[in-house]
Amino acid sequence: MESKSKEQFVHSVFESIAPKYDMMNNILSFRRHKAWRKFTMNKIQVKPGETAIDLCCGTCDWTISLAKASGSGSIVGLDFSQNMLDYGADKIKQLGLDTQIKLIRGNAMSLPYEDNTFDYATIGFALRNVPDLEQVIREMQRVVKPGGMVVSLELSKPTWQPFKAMYYFYFQKVLPVLGKLIAKRYEQYRWLPESLVSFPDHIQLAAIFREQGLQHVEAYPLTGGVAALHIGLKGKSNSGV
Repeated sequence: MESKSKEQFVHSVFESIAPKYDMMNNILSFRRHKAWRKFTMNKIQVKPGETAIDLCCGTCDWTISLAKASGSGSIVGLDFSQNMLDYGADKIKQLGLDTQIKLIRGNAMSLPYEDNTFDYATIGFALRNVPDLEQVIREMQRVVKPGGMVVSLELSKPTWQPFKAMYYFYFQKVLPVLGKLIAKRYEQYRWLPESLVSFPDHIQLAAIFREQGLQHVEAYPLTGGVAALHIGLKGKSNSGV
C-alpha cells in the first residue's frame, strides 16, 4: 500500500472506530494495555514539571498518564483523527486536565514544533500504522531536548511456540469477528492484525532506533512478546537532528 493511500485508509479506520476504541483496546491486548502502560511509566520516570508530546494519542489514555505524572508540565496530544481527539477531550475535561493538556490535530510525520522542545516524545500502539516509521522516529527525536526520551509502546510479534500460533489465530481470525460484533466494523479490525505482518519485531525496531541516532536504546518484550516497549535517548550533542 502506497504511503499516501495507507495514510488515508488508516485515517478512515480510526475515524470510524473511535466510539468503540477503548473497549476494543481491551480485546486487542487481552486487557493488558493498561498494565503495559503502567510498566512504561515506571520505566521512563516522568518528573514533576517535565513536558511531553504524545503522538497518535487516540482517546488520550497515555496523554493523561503523562500529565498526571508531570503534574504541572505542558503535555501535547497529537492525532490526525478529530473523532479520536474529541473522545479524548471529553476524558481530559472530566479529569480537570484541560489547562495542562493541549490537543492538536496533526501529522506525526511532520510535527508542528521547533527542535528541542519536549522532554519526552511518546507513541502508543500506532507506530505500525504510520506510512514511514523511520520518519516518525526522526521527528520524535528532533522535537525532544538533548538527553530527552523517545518512547514507543507497540504491539509486537510473539516468539514462543505454541503461544505464537494461538496468538496469530486469535489476532487474524477471532479479532475481526469481535470487531464486527462489538464495533460493527469488520474490515477495520481485519486490517489491524494485517498491519503487524510487515512491522519489525522488537529486536529489529531497537536496531532502527539506533540507526536513527538514538542512544542507550532499550527494548522490553511484554506478555510473551505480544507488545514491546522501546526507549531511546537523544544525544546531548545531537541538538539539531
